[in-house]
Amino acid sequence: MTRRAVSPVFVGRGAELGTLNEAFEQARKQATSAVLVGGEAGVGKTRLTVRFAEQAAQDGAHVLVGGCVELSTEGLAYAPFTAVLRQLVRESSAGEVAALLPEGAARELARLLPEFGEPSGDEESDSARARLFELILTLLERLAERRPLVLLIEDIHWADRSSRDLIAFLSRNLRTSPVLMVMTYRSDELHRTHPLRPVLAELARVEGVIRVDLPRFTQDEVAAQMAGILGVAPEFARVDNVYDRSGGVPLFVEALLEHDDCSFPESLHDLIIGSVERLPEETQRVLRTAAAGGMRVGHTLLALVSDLSDIDLENALRPAIAANVLQVADGETYAFRHALIREAVHDELLPGEHARMHARYAEEIDRDRRLVPHGRAAIEIAHHWYSARDDLWALISAWEAAKKAAKSFAYTEQIQLLERVLTLWNKVPDAAERIGADHVTVLERASEAAYVSGEMDRSMKFVKGALSELDEQETPERVAELLVRMANIKQQRGKPGALDELRHAERLVPRPSDMRTFVLARLGAELMLMNEVAEGTALTEEALQVARQRGHEVQEADLLMNLALGHSISGDLETTFATNERALAIGTRLKSARVILRALGNNVDALDNLGRSEDAVALAIEGEKLARQYGRYRQQGVFIANNRAEALESLGRWDEAIEIVDHAMKMGPSLRNRWHLLRIRADIAIGRGEEDVAQNILAEVGALAPLPAQWTQEWIYNTRLRLAWHLLQGEPLKALEMAEMALTNPPLAQKAMLGWRLLASIRLVCDVAAPIDQTRTAAVRAGGDALADRMKSSGPVVDAFRLIYAGDFDAAAEVWKQLKRPYAQSKALLHAAGDAAAGGDRDGACERLRVAHPLAVSLRAAPLVTQIESLARRVGGLLSEPVRQAADEQILLTPRELEVLRLVAAGRSNREIAAELFISAKTASVHVSNILPKLGVSSRGEAAAAAHRLSLLG
Repeated sequence: MTRRAVSPVFVGRGAELGTLNEAFEQARKQATSAVLVGGEAGVGKTRLTVRFAEQAAQDGAHVLVGGCVELSTEGLAYAPFTAVLRQLVRESSAGEVAALLPEGAARELARLLPEFGEPSGDEESDSARARLFELILTLLERLAERRPLVLLIEDIHWADRSSRDLIAFLSRNLRTSPVLMVMTYRSDELHRTHPLRPVLAELARVEGVIRVDLPRFTQDEVAAQMAGILGVAPEFARVDNVYDRSGGVPLFVEALLEHDDCSFPESLHDLIIGSVERLPEETQRVLRTAAAGGMRVGHTLLALVSDLSDIDLENALRPAIAANVLQVADGETYAFRHALIREAVHDELLPGEHARMHARYAEEIDRDRRLVPHGRAAIEIAHHWYSARDDLWALISAWEAAKKAAKSFAYTEQIQLLERVLTLWNKVPDAAERIGADHVTVLERASEAAYVSGEMDRSMKFVKGALSELDEQETPERVAELLVRMANIKQQRGKPGALDELRHAERLVPRPSDMRTFVLARLGAELMLMNEVAEGTALTEEALQVARQRGHEVQEADLLMNLALGHSISGDLETTFATNERALAIGTRLKSARVILRALGNNVDALDNLGRSEDAVALAIEGEKLARQYGRYRQQGVFIANNRAEALESLGRWDEAIEIVDHAMKMGPSLRNRWHLLRIRADIAIGRGEEDVAQNILAEVGALAPLPAQWTQEWIYNTRLRLAWHLLQGEPLKALEMAEMALTNPPLAQKAMLGWRLLASIRLVCDVAAPIDQTRTAAVRAGGDALADRMKSSGPVVDAFRLIYAGDFDAAAEVWKQLKRPYAQSKALLHAAGDAAAGGDRDGACERLRVAHPLAVSLRAAPLVTQIESLARRVGGLLSEPVRQAADEQILLTPRELEVLRLVAAGRSNREIAAELFISAKTASVHVSNILPKLGVSSRGEAAAAAHRLSLLG
């Protein structure tokens, strides 16, 4: 009878394999992004995914495989993705992989794999990890353009934090490419505080992510597995016994069949270790040595640690390989067949043996770092010295590994290693001399790493710890830098006190220096954002002078953009635009992607405020394209996209704005970028009467909170949204109360879309509230008049809002028409019609309402439509028919609807339209549903005919 350790027959798993195959087919159609395969240890997750990968490869997929290793939990960052890169280079070359990426971008991958050359010198810690994430996303998308891609990542329960974050990022953003991620994890390892739990919860909320729970084998499946291993059908009694003892876990079935029927082990450990104990003693000794090295260990390293020659090592391992305890991988590496086997063997090490083995590994790897894969030496050494319980070398190696992690943008792993240094500090008397840094330096590094990782509470803890050990009289610059970080943390957490910390920092560095310039740049910007523009400008100009004297051109560009921020808040938009252009010229000359994108993003906003919203959209598209090329879309590209959405909202292209907001939200934007995006969505929700959406957003961004936001822009935006919300709810007196609060020591932000837009909103609140409480309304109007007299900014957008505030709604409507802002135009016409009706001019009122109505209908602005129709009924007028007979039909279709109509006329289906316009099929269907009634038709064919008859397609 032939006995095999593993069944050659693939048993069961038909439903699970079918789910994977179906997910792959959906991924080809860009409808599925990931599958999570969970199951207890030994249940067959690897067997299932390998089988699926083989079938997918046969079907033409490019299969990439990366695995997490237990060492990842101690700080080995990006292990599965490093393995994927290594596979790609092995399959083609580093040059071919680099050719798939933006020019020069592959140098960032050199932080993970040396084949990509020297890493770039650009180490902006605040955005470096985000850029690396985007780079890997771009690489996968480019590979998927050639053929469908399957990315298999095993054992994510061992994944490091950086890999977990990258997995979540890819799951959210790989929906537009034929890519399927398949990830396995041990479900029995996920205790209540396991770090993978929140990641799984997040992924469960991502559309297109499927979860597969792998059950144990049934008794029939155990019988089939046994038949495959034994080569004959087993007796029922033996099947019953093995099934009962194994519980249907395939790995345990294999282990039980290696025992005689009369010698079944009594414990799980005995079951797994049984096959090892029957091997020769020398083989067992070498296996224990190998287990100390991890799941996989190279031949040369194992020979050195075990003090054996190549021949003696091979002879010692041959029985283990024959028994399938150990397997040969990649020709020069030995791997345990299963992690449970390695864990059981490692547990057999005696305490002294455990310490000696790990110390030997650390010594040999430190002597020749080529003994382990590139990038792993530092963390391997740190792991082994820590496992050897050698406090001195554990501290030194953890410090070195932390520096290596920082260079790979693995900041969360850097924190973990620095915390180990801090834990060991008091155990090593001369710790500072040993690592060449004092205790405060370790805290400073940890606070920075925690800050750029988004872990603000941990960062604050480290900052406070460092400040408690410093004397500001002796080390003022060091304290000042920590105070700036504390201010940044408070600002990120939305807590008060940031300005106080910055002023304290400024007092500590009174003389010109790089540190004073650093502090002034941050303090000046904070003051401008809090509407202290004059003081902020003076400090920024002081910093700018020093930066120029010292030849710091990138800093000069940043300070110019800070000055532009002050001009913007003051309403001097032409100077804002020109100043940003100066910064852009510096960034372009220096090839600084960050400066270029920041300047472009700022000018998108400036153009929208100048009334050049279409130009703003065009510039934003250019900026977003550059952000993708530079690998910076997730942060700076999202900021530009936010400003594009704002310009689209101004233009009444609301559906496009919503698409942008939804897409940007999936990119995991920073807190303030998220709030900016949500406020745009709230404006549209209020305009369309989507009360639940609006209320949820207002609660999240703090618009309903009793305390106002600290920054002027956020305060004004939240106040204006709150006014609109109360009017939507039919609560004019609450809106009036909010207006009263707004005019109590109001910020003087003269920017068109801030201060003037707020004043126009207050005027409309007063019009609604006046019949209820004339006295309070008059007081609010007086306060508004006083504020308007002090606001001297100009430009067409300001002019329109000023006309609204003055009550000249017809003139305002004409300006809005010229600026192509249909919602504002329609609202102005409604109020002009109300005034006309009140003056007895019913015909004039109807004329205005006939223009306003189709504009509101095209936007699906239900509350505005209702108000227009209600006033039309009151004045006894008839609103014109929709598009059908109008001379200017095209105005009733949004630009996006015209694009959809053009494709409908070409005979495209909703799915084809979605693919062409990069939208979902559901969104395409909504557009078609909106177009048909506007054209007065009932079918797609009639819509196509109407489009040609009315010359809507140009």
